[in-house]
Amino acid sequence: METCPSVKNILLLDSEGKRVAVKYYTDDWPVLSAKLAFEKSVFVKTQKASSGAEAEIVMFDGQIVVYKFIQDLHFFVTGGDEDNELILASVLQGFADAIDIILRNNVDKRTALENLDLILLCLDEIVDGGDCPRNRRECDS
Repeated sequence: METCPSVKNILLLDSEGKRVAVKYYTDDWPVLSAKLAFEKSVFVKTQKASSGAEAEIVMFDGQIVVYKFIQDLHFFVTGGDEDNELILASVLQGFADAIDIILRNNVDKRTALENLDLILLCLDEIVDGGDCPRNRRECDS
């Protein structure tokens, strides 16, 4: 059994559920149509929630989904049902904070699209192959 928490995906969607930036770290959704269906389902499930400054946690389709909304952007981090939701929430908070810094406290869809290259770089750096870099040393021992 895997002892290291893993992130299955990080999603950044707009207020209509459309992709702004996404990164999948596992093959749980092997084709584009499966990924788009998952994104739509997660968006619909969380759309009516009033997530504010704090992250919300929901079990969805055998996955833990941690999410928060900032302006017209919806941030999601997905892990397996055995993963620690506090670690997933830390990844979500780190990603949201990084985006806030990248976008100079102007977190909205237009600014995100203008800085998409930096957001995609952030997605590549925050998680390494599904493992949270901060925990990698602890997991390797």
